[in-house]
Amino acid sequence: MRVLIVEDDEDLRYGVEAALRAAGLAVDTAADLPEADEALTVNDYDCVVFDRILPTGDALNYVRQRRGIGWTSAVLFLTARDSTADRVAGFEHGGDDYLVKPFALAELIARVRNLCRRGQVARPPVLRHADIELDTARCQARRAGVLLTLTSKEFAVLEQLMIREGSVVGRGVLIEHCWDEMAEPMSNVVDVVIANLRRKLGDPQPIVTVRGTGYRLA
Repeated sequence: MRVLIVEDDEDLRYGVEAALRAAGLAVDTAADLPEADEALTVNDYDCVVFDRILPTGDALNYVRQRRGIGWTSAVLFLTARDSTADRVAGFEHGGDDYLVKPFALAELIARVRNLCRRGQVARPPVLRHADIELDTARCQARRAGVLLTLTSKEFAVLEQLMIREGSVVGRGVLIEHCWDEMAEPMSNVVDVVIANLRRKLGDPQPIVTVRGTGYRLA
């Protein structure tokens, strides 16, 4: 799941970014609407979290304009405005959810996860491949019933491999879905995570390298 945070308050932006990253999401950030527009032009996001009032304008109008040209990413507005009229305006302008400041980070994470799932093809909350079990709701992985200790990136990569079971998954696909824009496409970040994941999964090894293409589950 890839998320964009558009927030001009630097401390709040960093705090939300850190919380979502810790929850296993790939996160990009923008401080204003022009920066957000640039990110949205080059990347696809499952969810965008907008501060309602930004130095460059009201995010409601920006979202309404993008909805008008067919943009479909889920949108959550963060705002100090808590009147019924403000909430209704948020939904009428293309928002999918509305969270009033101050808020609990745990609630924000839950709402963002829910919005991200809405745009995905329906799939069971627990993915299975042979004796590997991935509980995407609880972020838990097991093999032969034994709980595995995976990092958020290892969990995300394994999830992508299991979602695409039987298909070869390229490095570019893994970077797009499991990392944010800070990842260097030519670096070995994917190889490192795959190596650690193989070590934790143990034998018989389920992850097969397809030379020059990517990886698949055996």
